[in-house]
Amino acid sequence: MSAIILFLAVLAVIAGWWLSHQRLTAKPWLEEGAVGDFPGGDAMTWPAAKVGLGVFLAVASALFVLFISAYSMRMSVVDWRPLPIPRLLWVNTGVLVLSSVALQWAYVAARRQDTESVMIGLLAGGASAVIFLAGQLLAWQRLGAAGYFVASNPANSFFYLLTAVHGLHLTGGLVALGRTSAKMWRGAKIAEMRLSVELCAIYWHFLLLVWLVLLGLLTGWTDDFVDICRRLLS
Repeated sequence: MSAIILFLAVLAVIAGWWLSHQRLTAKPWLEEGAVGDFPGGDAMTWPAAKVGLGVFLAVASALFVLFISAYSMRMSVVDWRPLPIPRLLWVNTGVLVLSSVALQWAYVAARRQDTESVMIGLLAGGASAVIFLAGQLLAWQRLGAAGYFVASNPANSFFYLLTAVHGLHLTGGLVALGRTSAKMWRGAKIAEMRLSVELCAIYWHFLLLVWLVLLGLLTGWTDDFVDICRRLLS
């Protein structure tokens, strides 16, 4: 349960930060001059793609919360035997962080109209994501070789389920990232692609957050973190 609370709290903080950058608190009736004379005045409504991504992230968040809730309840049963977490997962985590940073860099470059840097960021982010997925499959292989199969224990089943669902979401993101990269490669105007790059970066940040929570859940450090916070506040 503590992992769920932590996950929702982090999501709320990130959502608040993101909304604060969307000019939702702007007062255009107090601005002087024409609509297009002040920053963001010609884009007070969100693009449909950004709204769609927001809805999708809300649904995906609900899905992961359900999985985390089921995990937390199931682990209290006596037949639960935690499996050893491969050290490779920490390496994979670092690779996913690099992927998220690369896409953020691509978005910043898109705002600067720097086409070359955008392409470098997109390619680096995509390559890092592929390496992450390959690392996850390698972790599965090592666990299987050590005798930790899907049906051996409920803890094993949840481990494979959580990592698989996260990997599928990342694979879907790679499809969108590949389409964006292909359009940039064919010479699309960077002004037309800036929104696509931004959406890819947002989605990658979301998947990074989800993975950090899942990793904390699987390793048990989320409960330790919540306990520390409780002690500090008490």
